[in-house]
Amino acid sequence: MSPLRDVETLLSKLSRAEKAQVLQWVVRDLYDAFPGIETNVEVCGGEPCIVRTRVPVWLLVQARRLGASEAQLLDSYPSLRAEDLANAWAFERAHRGEIEEQIAENENA
Repeated sequence: MSPLRDVETLLSKLSRAEKAQVLQWVVRDLYDAFPGIETNVEVCGGEPCIVRTRVPVWLLVQARRLGASEAQLLDSYPSLRAEDLANAWAFERAHRGEIEEQIAENENA
């Protein structure tokens, strides 16, 4: 039996209140999930990057702050797609402090 099938079987045995609790746990677990953004210690020193690339989120955020348009970013980084930028902006909104620290660290390096 697959894990997903196991979950389905278990869910059928739970009360509505218990299912609501499980749903809260799942939402909490997924809260920090950003499709298209990965953090891997072996890529860019563990800084969050766009998947399939070595383009860190902080770099895109800083470039936008300095006046680069999305079109310019897509031209400058041909491996990026518009959806990658949308994912980067969403990640930045949720992790503003982390991104600020990375910008400061990389500007002072």
